[in-house]
Amino acid sequence: MFNKILIANRGEIACRIAKTCRRLGIQTIAVYSDADSNALHVQACDEAMHIGGSAPKDSYLLGDKIIELAIASGAQAIHPGYGFLSENADFAQACEKAGLVFIGPSAQSIRAMGSKSAAKSLMEGAQVPLVPGYHGEEQDHSFLRTQADKIGYPVLLKASAGGGGKGMRIVRDSASFIDALDSCKREALSSFGDQKVLVEKYLSRPRHIEIQVFADKHGNCVYLFDRDCSVQRRHQKVLEEAPAPKVSAEIKRAMGEAAVNAAKAVAYEGAGTVEFIAEADEAGNAGQFFFMEMNTRLQVEHPVTEMVSGQDLVEWQLRVAFGERLPLLQEQIQLNGNAIEARIYAENPENQFLPSTGRLLTMHMPIEEAQSIRIDTGVRTGDVISPFYDPMIAKLIVWGEDRDTAVSKMKSALELVHIVGLSTNVAFLGRLMGCEPFYVANLDTGLIDRNENSLLQKDVLVELEDLAFLLAARLLEEKKNAQYLGRELTSPWQAQDAWRMNGASNRTFIFSLDGQSQTYAVNYSYSENRISYNGQSASIEYQNDGQAIRLGVNGLKSLATIVTNPVSAHAMHLFRNGRHQVWHYLDPLEISHDEEGSGGKLTAPMPGKVVAVHVKVGQAVKIGEPLLVVEAMKMEHTITAPLDGEVAEINYVQGDQVNEGDQLIIFKSQDE
Repeated sequence: MFNKILIANRGEIACRIAKTCRRLGIQTIAVYSDADSNALHVQACDEAMHIGGSAPKDSYLLGDKIIELAIASGAQAIHPGYGFLSENADFAQACEKAGLVFIGPSAQSIRAMGSKSAAKSLMEGAQVPLVPGYHGEEQDHSFLRTQADKIGYPVLLKASAGGGGKGMRIVRDSASFIDALDSCKREALSSFGDQKVLVEKYLSRPRHIEIQVFADKHGNCVYLFDRDCSVQRRHQKVLEEAPAPKVSAEIKRAMGEAAVNAAKAVAYEGAGTVEFIAEADEAGNAGQFFFMEMNTRLQVEHPVTEMVSGQDLVEWQLRVAFGERLPLLQEQIQLNGNAIEARIYAENPENQFLPSTGRLLTMHMPIEEAQSIRIDTGVRTGDVISPFYDPMIAKLIVWGEDRDTAVSKMKSALELVHIVGLSTNVAFLGRLMGCEPFYVANLDTGLIDRNENSLLQKDVLVELEDLAFLLAARLLEEKKNAQYLGRELTSPWQAQDAWRMNGASNRTFIFSLDGQSQTYAVNYSYSENRISYNGQSASIEYQNDGQAIRLGVNGLKSLATIVTNPVSAHAMHLFRNGRHQVWHYLDPLEISHDEEGSGGKLTAPMPGKVVAVHVKVGQAVKIGEPLLVVEAMKMEHTITAPLDGEVAEINYVQGDQVNEGDQLIIFKSQDE
């Protein structure tokens, strides 16, 4: 086995690889950019070497420099993880030329499967069913539109060298084809350095089902069951599970055999994933399937396969790369239970899933349990989610004896995830768990879009219990502050409990819910321990319970966690029953009112770069018409006209960098 390897990646996958290496007694070398100098993966490895600037092109994509560092450090092999250089055939070939083992397939296999169009041509020759489409070399705009017209709309544009949902556009008519093609090509070039695209028929209810394959240098090739990755937003996976539900044993076997044949066709070695798309019926049952692509690397969602197979796929990668045979043959691989993975992102689901950047002021995760709860992460409290890399915070993986148990465990585990400092999709993931189509496994890639009203609605429900928890948190905080000041709390003159010599004392606490102008005035009677709000009244009792508050309302006890934002003392994050609301305590001595009108301004939704400006000053536009495009984290976000009107000012040009909240365009409505 190897003595020392370099991990050419960052974040959770670098930490994940280091964990297996540590168990096997293999030394690890991390590489890090300027932005990652104090990152968790740097601490997880035995050594760490600086690679360059914060942007990936200045660090994690510098293949030649990574090879130089590997040789200088005495590493025998390089593990590329996923993303970055993991599917770069030139890098794999350069490693081999330098005398280093690339822990992955050969450069020839990567080239054969790395191009979606070439891979589809290869699969067509192997009699694997393909979705109707154009996968050729001709890339002229008019030619591609003609091909789309022949296929019939809607069609799907896909970057030939792409993955991860980047460089994909659904086109529903010929008139919008060229604009969508331009956008797709820009994103493909930015993400993969190759703007070539292919055109395919877009299936109405597609399910995304994939097969995990593994092959060694001795001619052995197996598949480790299947995964369903149909729950997606913007063509990017949100939830993955193994095994895929509502797929017949016959179809699963056919997919597995087709995946193995695909791997053997390119003399594959190591871990790979063959992705299929299947048309689902009204109940979500998978029918005819088609080859989509092969990912020549370890997938983000590999933990669900590990949970149901009991195997460490990173260990398999290391052993195969070292020249050993596969640890198990096909008949020896056993399936046990169900596993689900939820990707926890720094993003705002209620605002079109736009990425969120900032510091993780609080990050509390469930306690890991060997068999049923696993957390893969590359960050911890105090770290910064920057605009340079994917905004994933963690992967939460659960296992259950059956799918219902796994769904219940995931729902409970998500309720224990408390993150403060930036927007996350945690509450959204919790709503997904309770969404009827997901619960009954009626899955397809349009599930989120069809249920967006219930899944993406901002939580503005206010219950008396919510206000009681906020009140209890304030009272406990005041008591703690009094103790800190050394007051003698047994004395009525020192205790902050509103004690009166004659009669009872009432006090009003005012709270506001983030994003709402309405305030909530809660009256509290100290002598009766009673809360009153808007005609409702209840007796309460409360106490600290570790990180949480245990509250009794009219005798009914419940638990919630309130985290005070260390940056803003009066900001209170309420985590209760899978909900996350941001409240503010309005101190009567500090209340001030700041008003800011939008004045027709269109602002940048996140930090990024202006990649296209579609309008000119003085131009009349209709509601929904694209004005300009901002690129962030290799994803394009189109700023559209909010209503019919005229462009008064344009403050940025193509190529300019913008920060979140920057005023991009001054817009005048027709009435103005």
